[in-house]
Amino acid sequence: MSENTFPVYKVDAIVQFYRTEVLTGQEAKHFTKNDITPNPKAESIQRLYMRVLQLLFRFRPECHYTVPFSENVQYPMLYEWVTPIMSVYMRMCQFLPVCHVYDFSLNDLLNPKSKRTITILSAIQNFLHFRKQRLEMTAAHQQSFRSDMDRLQAYTREIKEAEKKIEKLTTIPPEQQVEAKELAAVLAELTTNTQHEYQDVSAMNEKVAQCKTEIAEISQKLTQRKVDVATLKDKIAKLKSQIELADERLVELQMLVQCASQVEAEIQVLLKQLQDLQSTMCKTNQQKEEVQSLAAMNETLQKELKSLSNEEAQMKRALAMKLDKESKQQIRRQKKKEVKDQEVKNIYGQYDKIHQKREEIVKMIEESNRETKQFKEKMQKLREKCNQQTQKAQEFYERLLTTLEQYNKRIESIVVETNADTLKMKSHF
Repeated sequence: MSENTFPVYKVDAIVQFYRTEVLTGQEAKHFTKNDITPNPKAESIQRLYMRVLQLLFRFRPECHYTVPFSENVQYPMLYEWVTPIMSVYMRMCQFLPVCHVYDFSLNDLLNPKSKRTITILSAIQNFLHFRKQRLEMTAAHQQSFRSDMDRLQAYTREIKEAEKKIEKLTTIPPEQQVEAKELAAVLAELTTNTQHEYQDVSAMNEKVAQCKTEIAEISQKLTQRKVDVATLKDKIAKLKSQIELADERLVELQMLVQCASQVEAEIQVLLKQLQDLQSTMCKTNQQKEEVQSLAAMNETLQKELKSLSNEEAQMKRALAMKLDKESKQQIRRQKKKEVKDQEVKNIYGQYDKIHQKREEIVKMIEESNRETKQFKEKMQKLREKCNQQTQKAQEFYERLLTTLEQYNKRIESIVVETNADTLKMKSHF
């Protein structure tokens, strides 16, 4: 209730609660889960709200149907259906803020929704639980108050009777007044003597208290020294853990150095690959030389073709009678030319392919050179980082050794002091 929240109960729990705590008789029997879900019934919900108001405020359901008669109201019969709904709505608007429901509307009465009605009924259920608990607590308080009042009356009676008895006992008869005065003087002397003895005892108690305070201070100092020793032990343990971490860091640095050695091995492999590429370049150069020799061959063949063409012209002029033979020879020569031209074309195609392969190999070599440069730069950076980290680890290790030596000296001095203090305390005790 202090956090302005309430639990939303399940439908079965809500039905069971309202059937047992709010409704009675036939209404409790006929009230079921179908009145709430999936489509709540407006009449059953309105009747339930009326019974809640009756339980809380003693406001009977018949009172909701009463219409105020006056001269200004025309046709009061028209208000007979509206008045109970508006009456329930007004009372619920006044009541539900107590249950932390601040947005109650007419739709919740005329056209209720299942989720909305479940939240409102759970809020009312929560308030009724709270009311029941408080009623039980107030009843218990009333019972205890009644029992206390009875006891008080009995005690007052007994006190009055005791006062009467005291009056009877305190009234001294005139025959015994002289003896009473003598006894009073003797009692006064005894009281003075007891007061002096009480003063002496209080002085002794003060001395004992001072001794106890001194012992408590000494025990506090001992506890402080023990706490200091424990803290120093904790610090030593922390320093040991830091030393272990430094050792782990050194192991990691060694692993990095091993990785660097692996990278060097990979670089050597790349260098071997570069050597293989150089060998392939040499092969390509040999192929270039072969292509050049083929080109020279082609030039010689072209020269031979020219010489043959000249011979053909001479033969045509000289041997006109042998045209048939010359035509046959010419056909053969043309076939030879075609074969030679085809061979030349094939040679040029092979040359182009070899040139393309050479360009690809050159690109691969350039990429491998770039990668080797990058690997060398990375190797250099890793070596520098390894050197820096090893220097830092060495410095940190030296600092830890110095601090450990200082703490050991402090512990020894504290142990010596504590031993001296204990000896002093033993001597005092």
